[in-house]
Amino acid sequence: MRNVLPWLAGAALIVVVLAAGILNPVRPASIGTDALGPDNGELVEDYLDRAATSIADTADTTTPRWALVSFTDSVDIETVAVLPKVRVSQVLFRVPLDRVQTPLVTVDVSEHPDSLARAGTVAAGLLGPRTAGTGRAARVAQVSAERLAAGCACVAGIVVRGTLPQLRALGDVAEVRAVEALPADAVAGRFSVTPLLPEHVDTVAPGPDDGEP
Repeated sequence: MRNVLPWLAGAALIVVVLAAGILNPVRPASIGTDALGPDNGELVEDYLDRAATSIADTADTTTPRWALVSFTDSVDIETVAVLPKVRVSQVLFRVPLDRVQTPLVTVDVSEHPDSLARAGTVAAGLLGPRTAGTGRAARVAQVSAERLAAGCACVAGIVVRGTLPQLRALGDVAEVRAVEALPADAVAGRFSVTPLLPEHVDTVAPGPDDGEP
């Protein structure tokens, strides 16, 4: 009997665990698969074609979509502010320094104009923790923060929300290099963003990082 009791207790415990699993199933982790921007190693020409295709549908004129706008050269906030009317959701800053890989800084902005106007200052503040120390990375962050705070032309891209006709109108702006839209059912905050940087000419790949900041 003494040998049976531990076995019964163990069996009862298994039943309890199984019942708990059935009544309270573990929710699968949500995985966001949507992405805006070129893939590493992708030919720039292929990405530009892919982006153009994403906004080519002329049948849907009313459904708003999330989209990435990449610029031919880095622009300032004033240029972003006068773009054809779309909702700017994020500003992607990257300070251009010759032969130096500088950090990409993403700033969320609200619909209020002041939020967009302050985005460069916010970006500089986000780099603050990276400026500590005396190493090269700290120096790169320090120079980047200083230039962002001064209002440099350092916007590499923006994330916007607009209809396909509005996005195509953005594509006609001289400073705009590419506009890529996600499917209409894409959810805010559930997609990754990588801008097409101005220095990406033939292939999307990191440039040299041997210059002095």
